[in-house]
Amino acid sequence: MDVVNLADLLPPPGNEVRVYAPDGRWTGSQLRARAEAWAASLEIQPGAACGTPLPNGGELIARLFGTWLAGGVYVPLNPRATATELARIERELLGTRFDTGVAVVSFTSGTTGPPKPVPLLHARVLEGIDQVLGTLRAKPGDPAKPPMPNLIPVSLGLWNGIYQVLFAFRIGAPVVLMDRFDTAEFAALVRRFEIRSTVLPPAAMAMLVDDERIADLAPLKYVRSISAPLSPLQARRFRDRFGISVLNGWGQTELGGEVVGWSAADSKAFGDAKLGAVGRPHAGVEVTTDDGTSELLVRIPGRFDEWQHTGDIGRIDDDGFVWIEGRVSDMINRGGNKVHPSEVEEVLRLAPQVADAAVVGAPDDRLGEVPVAFIVESAPTTDEALAALCREHLAPFKVPVRFERATELPRNENGKIQKRELVRTRGGENR
Repeated sequence: MDVVNLADLLPPPGNEVRVYAPDGRWTGSQLRARAEAWAASLEIQPGAACGTPLPNGGELIARLFGTWLAGGVYVPLNPRATATELARIERELLGTRFDTGVAVVSFTSGTTGPPKPVPLLHARVLEGIDQVLGTLRAKPGDPAKPPMPNLIPVSLGLWNGIYQVLFAFRIGAPVVLMDRFDTAEFAALVRRFEIRSTVLPPAAMAMLVDDERIADLAPLKYVRSISAPLSPLQARRFRDRFGISVLNGWGQTELGGEVVGWSAADSKAFGDAKLGAVGRPHAGVEVTTDDGTSELLVRIPGRFDEWQHTGDIGRIDDDGFVWIEGRVSDMINRGGNKVHPSEVEEVLRLAPQVADAAVVGAPDDRLGEVPVAFIVESAPTTDEALAALCREHLAPFKVPVRFERATELPRNENGKIQKRELVRTRGGENR
């Protein structure tokens, strides 16, 4: 029978451990009993929104499924969010009613503006998971392997974390939760549970590459990038450091999740030649680009019969691989010349003294906008050296007009740089 409520993915009763978490080991029977108890305690109307800002653990997973058992709509709440942020969500969403079929109210990343709520349907979430599984599963006739635990290194206060739990339970795999990402703990969990493939945000990959204490990540073979754009440079650094294949992917909350990704077959066939591409469209997904802006447009017949604007700038090569080059909202118009911040950031990261970089547009009376770079240094460098590096690789109009130092760049829980914060606090004018 088709699953019409994601509560049906709750593992069956039994003594098999289904969740390894900071709050202990949870069997199928324990999860189900706690989920049913939570559902009974809610006393909510169908479609009512509710959520709990708990840290990663079996209790949080039980409350997630308990909300669905009670007919409610789950709202992910980050336990590390500020009181102001939680109050805004409670004011806008909690206690409200949603249409039948809504499972989760997720939020956009908020990198260029306030996060926006996006209702996700039970049926569409399941459909998206099965599309990804259809790409990843072995070819017919290949011997089936028992599902390995799904190591989840991101917060369940985010849709990405919840998605990974559902993904695991869909294939009958247990989950291993981290409370927050730590390089040494991650490497230890990979060894302990013999993890061969997992997911990582680009920021976590960079942390692992830069941590000299991490000698290897055996037996890890594949890493799928999630949450934020992964550049070809960062993918190559991770691959070269650990010898692990990096499978990129791309999707959006508004689209219900991942719509473009890599298969193991594509990895074998194309390998390094396409390293950094986000993959090819999943079955039933169409992707094209806007002729005027190069914005990626997506159509999923039966779900979105019209082309959906994504706000991402990209290109599609002759083999059907999609490459992400930036955001429409991030584009800097310097006197009519278009500057992709991600392109400049990649060049700046070539400098060994640059640990992190972000480029934003600052208002300019003559040109309208000019690029300004924010640099996190691993060792001292000069503006002159950075400008010379940019001129070596970029057209003159793409070279930042100034370089500002920062101890760190503001990032959200997904690891995405919050450029609006840079613009608001430090990059609002061309000084």
